Amino acid sequence: MAVTKAKPASGKSGSATYAAKDIQVLEGLDPVRKRPGMYIGSTGLNGLHHLIWEVVDNSVDEAMAGFCTKITITLHEDGSCQVQDNGRGIPVDPYPSGPHKGKSALEVVLTVLHAGGKFGGDGYKVSGGLHGVGVSVVNALSKKLVAEIDRDGTRFKQEFVDGGKPKSKIQKIGASSSKTNGTSITFFPDPEIFASEGVEFVARTVLERLQTIAFLNRDLEVVFEDKRANKKDKVTYQYKGGIVDFVKHLNVSRESLFNKVAYYEASESDQTLEIALQWNTGYYEGIYGYANGISTIEGGMHVEGFKTALTSVVNKYARSSGGLKEKDENLLGEDIREGLTAIVTVKLRDPQFEGQTKAKLGNVSIRSFVQKETNTKLEEWMLENPTEANRIIKKAVAAAQARIAAKNARNAVRRKTALSGAGMPDKLKDCQSGNPAESELFIVEGDSAGGTAVDARDPRTQAILPIRGKILNVERARLDKMLKNTEVQALITAIGGGVGNDEFSAEKARYHKVIILADADVDGSHIRTLLLTFFYRQMRPMVESGFIYIAQPPLFSTEVGKEKTYLKDESAKEKFLAANPNHKKEFQRLKGLGEMDWQELRGTTMDATTRTLLQVNVEEAAEAENIMSVLMGDDVESRKAFIQKNARDVRNLDF
Repeated sequence: MAVTKAKPASGKSGSATYAAKDIQVLEGLDPVRKRPGMYIGSTGLNGLHHLIWEVVDNSVDEAMAGFCTKITITLHEDGSCQVQDNGRGIPVDPYPSGPHKGKSALEVVLTVLHAGGKFGGDGYKVSGGLHGVGVSVVNALSKKLVAEIDRDGTRFKQEFVDGGKPKSKIQKIGASSSKTNGTSITFFPDPEIFASEGVEFVARTVLERLQTIAFLNRDLEVVFEDKRANKKDKVTYQYKGGIVDFVKHLNVSRESLFNKVAYYEASESDQTLEIALQWNTGYYEGIYGYANGISTIEGGMHVEGFKTALTSVVNKYARSSGGLKEKDENLLGEDIREGLTAIVTVKLRDPQFEGQTKAKLGNVSIRSFVQKETNTKLEEWMLENPTEANRIIKKAVAAAQARIAAKNARNAVRRKTALSGAGMPDKLKDCQSGNPAESELFIVEGDSAGGTAVDARDPRTQAILPIRGKILNVERARLDKMLKNTEVQALITAIGGGVGNDEFSAEKARYHKVIILADADVDGSHIRTLLLTFFYRQMRPMVESGFIYIAQPPLFSTEVGKEKTYLKDESAKEKFLAANPNHKKEFQRLKGLGEMDWQELRGTTMDATTRTLLQVNVEEAAEAENIMSVLMGDDVESRKAFIQKNARDVRNLDF
């Protein structure tokens, strides 16, 4: 139950007669429907897919408890999603006490927030669904939900409608069609809740998450089936190598430093760990932490413990093997982690996540556990694999030399900006505001389009930085080389906050909206991709803070009467023709920003009251790293395979 204040009708911020009658009590699942964002993050596509994760996580908890070997996720043509598992089945016996006495346990789980088997007792030793609100939230945000439970040879069924209201009591519908117990949840997302971006699931988004689940749960069979028209597909994930296969998958588009993947596991009392790691010849580290199957994208104690021990073990080996001489300084952690891909997954009984998003693990005990086991087991691995260990040392020494060169290059950039007075790039047309929260930086390709954007901007809050051509592909270059690139220098200086994820601070950035404004053609798409690669690799906190945006200049224009109408893409054009079937005027394809005058650019793309922006974010860090390497790396075959595999989910395509 939640309590909210009723809003005043008008005038003052409160009522002089504020009393008990002004208190609104939200019963049952009403709080979820009233404030869905509090429970699933948003009512856009991310929130829509979060419904699937909540149901799937319950099945994964059954797998981690040792009772489930197969999970099947089906997207049906009627718009529903069905999640089935062969776990123990949600209990169906009557609830024993309290206000819900007499109701089936299934109904309580589906209609009461914070009801589940994860709050003590012997239901689960470890679980990812810590807050116990998952499946009831899915029920609340669905126009219909059907639960079917197989237990002890009998099938039970209960339906819920209109945001979680039981259509009837639980019913026995006959003998189970399966020899095993299990749970099936089929839900229809409510279009009224998800009105902004619709209720159509994206197969690629679902597949990426399911593949990660299969990697993290060795031998678990995860089946995805898409039964929707024109999207029919069936994919099965099952990995006998678990996180070793995960590391191989992440490095498949990169050149590995050696073929072996280091792996070790350990357990004590109520906590366990599994760690797999391998280096590649690239320049970026990828350490991905998981706690009870939850992706901790901000790391936490388990990742801290691993990093500390890794630095200690590699330095110790470097000294003993002669890779570092007595006069040499120790290698830094960042030197050792260059090109490293690692999965650090732990399971513990009472995980302490920081924040509802579960982005960071806070259990101090897990840090010492991971550090101790890594100190022992990774040292053993290096001693048993001297060829691979020596390659690690050589790469780390080269990274240390590059770090020193990058430091000198950074200092050179700083000296150059200091000597130029204000220190800003000559071509930057800055805004008047000094408040980052309201300041926007438009990165525009070409001086011509840049000049139009300068005329179209609001000079108080909008800055313009023209760049020439395509910037350096930073996926294939170390920082010292990047800092010699004129366009990269201009970006670093204009944005502020430093460069490199070890130094960059989003809090020091001069703009909290950095907007990529490029043509709606192939070259423009390439420029956007190169810029996004730069931000992801060298200013990732900007992406994680939601400060990076992509402008949406229109692709078509046409005339309606004497007025010119702009349409964002092919989809908008089709909707326009459906609404205006007698429209006879031609459509002009706008391939370049230079084809619009400044008034048109302002009205369609830059004016905050009329424009559309796409915000760039990172949800699944490991998969984002993989996609970035596939699309921007050297492996052409991997890139081709990725494009072919995901072509069906493309929403905006330009030839």
